[in-house]
Amino acid sequence: MPLKMSREALMDFMVEAFPQVSGDFTVLDVAENEITMRLNTMEKHLRPGGTVSGPTMFALADVSIYLAVLAMIGPKALAVTTNCSIDFMRKPASGVDLIAKARLLKLGRVLAVGDVLIYSEGQADPVARASMTYSIPPER
Repeated sequence: MPLKMSREALMDFMVEAFPQVSGDFTVLDVAENEITMRLNTMEKHLRPGGTVSGPTMFALADVSIYLAVLAMIGPKALAVTTNCSIDFMRKPASGVDLIAKARLLKLGRVLAVGDVLIYSEGQADPVARASMTYSIPPER
């Protein structure tokens, strides 16, 4: 299945649909059923101790699967998360951005299921792993 949205189109969509957080994320690469995202880490993303907070890592995983789905089906802003499981495996490195590598495992008519691995930039071991399910709005 060919991509319906390019990296640039996904970034434009984020600015239009989610201007309040669009600057937090950058699409680095998009391919069929895969996306690589960057969290542009800022002070607002940190927890006491100076590492990226769990809710921020959840947001990165969520946005990654959301945009991976949209890349394949087109700009449907009403696709929503229906399930998430996230494992925080190690403390993120201080002072670096986080990189998410997401892949869609199933893209059906009404549900999409994907996995996300989140890394501290420049490190080989993931800091978190998430499994996400999205509901896709029906065509009208």
